[in-house]
Amino acid sequence: MNVIELRHASVRRDGEYILKDVSLTVAEGEKIAIIGPNGAGKSTLINVIARNTYPLRTDDYCLALFGEERWRVEQLKKKIGIVNHTLSWYTNTKYTVFDIVLSGLYAAIGLDFHHVVSEDDKERCSAELRRVGIWHLRDKAMNTLSSGERSRALLARAAITDPPLMLLDEASNALDFPSRSDLRRTISAYATEGKTILLVTHELAEIIPEIDRIIVMKDGCIFADGPKEEILTETLLSEVYGQRIYVDSRDGLYSAWC
Repeated sequence: MNVIELRHASVRRDGEYILKDVSLTVAEGEKIAIIGPNGAGKSTLINVIARNTYPLRTDDYCLALFGEERWRVEQLKKKIGIVNHTLSWYTNTKYTVFDIVLSGLYAAIGLDFHHVVSEDDKERCSAELRRVGIWHLRDKAMNTLSSGERSRALLARAAITDPPLMLLDEASNALDFPSRSDLRRTISAYATEGKTILLVTHELAEIIPEIDRIIVMKDGCIFADGPKEEILTETLLSEVYGQRIYVDSRDGLYSAWC
């Protein structure tokens, strides 16, 4: 089954196209990294897939998720775990880490009077907090966390519904080297569980070994799409970024610099 079937998506803001006639198919269980320069349309593509951004309505536009074009929002949110800058902004509140992660079960930001929380739900939340290494931060307010701590909390929130699809838009942003390594291992664990993963990143070192397909975006379009070994080359990346890029790989991980 294809988890994502996107056809002819275009997004325009202030008269400028930020996504241009993009089509994409993602099969169940695929692990994909999306890279490209700033402003290439990577985050917009993720938001289109998550149905947080709606493309221009044209006769040939189509988006099917898990084989269905129509979804109730609350049902879809339980099937997609997402980490992005927008969610980081919305969750920068006085709610505790525990409440923000737990409320992911209800597609809400924090808990309210109408949420009925079971002991099983609390146990699931505790397990995810331990998994990303921030159990000790459970009672801290989200707006007191460092950027790296907040990234971990959002990853725990994204995983709490055990979603089959994870959309991670710069999930390890602002993490130091050891924390980034820990987070990479956590995402690798999600990958081995059979989840479909789309990882947006500017750092090749964040691409986990389980990812074997790379999508390169430039100027709102998909510039290249293929196996990791064919895409992460100095020739192709130098063309995309407009300057000489050097690429190295070690133990299944890549790095790049210019």
